Amino acid sequence: MSDTWAGLLQVAALVLLLAVSYRPLGDYMAHILTTKKHSRVEKVLYKTMGVDPEADQTWGTYLRSVFAISAVGVLLLYTLLRVQHHLMMALGMPKVNADLAYNTAASFVTNTNWQNYSGENTLGYVAQATGLAVQNFVSASVGIAVVATLIRGFTRNRTDRLGNFWVDLTRVLIRLMLPFSIVFAVILVACGTVQSLGDHMTVVHTINGNQSLYTGGTASQEVIKLLGTNGGGIFNANSSHPFENPTAFTNLIEIYLLLVIGFALPRTFGKMVGSHKQGYTIVSVMAIIWLGSLIFSTFFEVHHHGINLADGHAALEGKESRFGIPASTLFMTSTTLTSTGAVNSWHDSYSPFGGGAAMFNMMLGEIAPGGTGSGLYGILILAIVTVFIAGLMVGRTPEYLGKKIRPTEMKYAALYILTTPAVVLVFTGLAMALKGETASISSGNLGPNGSPSPHGFSEVLYAFTSMCNNNGSAFGGLSGNTHWWNTAGALAMMFGRFLPMIWVLALAGSLAKQKPVPETEGTLKTASPLFAGMLLGTILLVVGLTYFPALSLGPLAEGLH
Repeated sequence: MSDTWAGLLQVAALVLLLAVSYRPLGDYMAHILTTKKHSRVEKVLYKTMGVDPEADQTWGTYLRSVFAISAVGVLLLYTLLRVQHHLMMALGMPKVNADLAYNTAASFVTNTNWQNYSGENTLGYVAQATGLAVQNFVSASVGIAVVATLIRGFTRNRTDRLGNFWVDLTRVLIRLMLPFSIVFAVILVACGTVQSLGDHMTVVHTINGNQSLYTGGTASQEVIKLLGTNGGGIFNANSSHPFENPTAFTNLIEIYLLLVIGFALPRTFGKMVGSHKQGYTIVSVMAIIWLGSLIFSTFFEVHHHGINLADGHAALEGKESRFGIPASTLFMTSTTLTSTGAVNSWHDSYSPFGGGAAMFNMMLGEIAPGGTGSGLYGILILAIVTVFIAGLMVGRTPEYLGKKIRPTEMKYAALYILTTPAVVLVFTGLAMALKGETASISSGNLGPNGSPSPHGFSEVLYAFTSMCNNNGSAFGGLSGNTHWWNTAGALAMMFGRFLPMIWVLALAGSLAKQKPVPETEGTLKTASPLFAGMLLGTILLVVGLTYFPALSLGPLAEGLH
């Protein structure tokens, strides 16, 4: 009962913090993306990079800029991991093998942070701080830059120009990510999160004698891994480790960090399109999905069927006793509905329906509120689909925010919606078809003939759902550090990140070329509870039709067994 009340209080405090942040942070991000003024630091950076900050780019040029910085990021991070044993503060760590280095580089550049390694046993401080942490900043800022182009597609008319990628990226980094991270790193340090670049901490008088503990610049990396919805932790235990997440208060702060930008971006959208009601409509749908998932997963963790679990009054395996069930499901819901992937409990230990909820959250496209930028552009594309469906129902050309939704726009929207599920299901099918790769599934989830059980299938489905949606969390029973899994996983993460971006930017370019359409009596009111309900129904219907067959073979089959 005390855990229940503590969980309710934490949810209430979290909602209050997010509500208080919604307007000022949303307005500030809108200012960052629209102001004509450049700071002195930014001007120096533009000059150093050879960038003309006044030059607007077409969607194709903007996309090439995204690809360029991402390709350079993968190459530099891969090289850094391969030579880390020659770097200072390597702590005696050897170089990372080639396929794991490739997987890790792709993971952090795509904002996924899938980790096929234990951080404290694999990476030195330089690799953590100048390799992984830098990509945490950059990949998160890229997502916000891309959603800015889609919003400009609605606000600009008769043009093929959508802004300057290098200006958007620089402003988000310098004006948002860096100051936010510094402030909250200080808060986490004050609350007990470790921050040190010294050698291993030696602990004496333990049961097993002296122990040497890895510390690292934990607090500073903890903030950006959450704020940027990245998720990769310094430690293998991630946010369940007391060095990363020592108290119930830091647990609340960490959940706030991973949600705050995603929930504030609809305000940014509303301000940039000139209608705050549009932002309220979008954020209300996000909040309903988030709250519904939280209630569902908490219920099945507290009331899980089975004699042993019923006697224990909950499914407590894999959960931190410091947090209990409610604070664990709150973290799980928030991290899988964003593209964060950080965990404070072991998702593989959740009940079938609780683990299925985590999977379903990612299958939604992580839009409630989703990753930094990617969540908003995902739900806006679903809003376009909703408007199109409504237009078909009444027999008129659909319009959204003064722009017609023509076959061209719908082709881009359809490609966006279909790309990620296609990659998820194709890679899952390959993994299940290749008998040698099913050995990566924990032996307890293999049948007597070596074929995976429903939970074994769920481990594979969860893995590719997580990688393709750039989440990074996993069911712990899967051993992914093999040549095939590292290579296939890296490809899945890059396809899941960059293919959808192509359709988003192409859609933005198509919208920007249109002339505005005046609102008439027949125009669908998109800033209304009716439209919010239609959007919610479209989201659930699209995901249900796409993933239900796969879910029925995994968590549903296991839960109904």
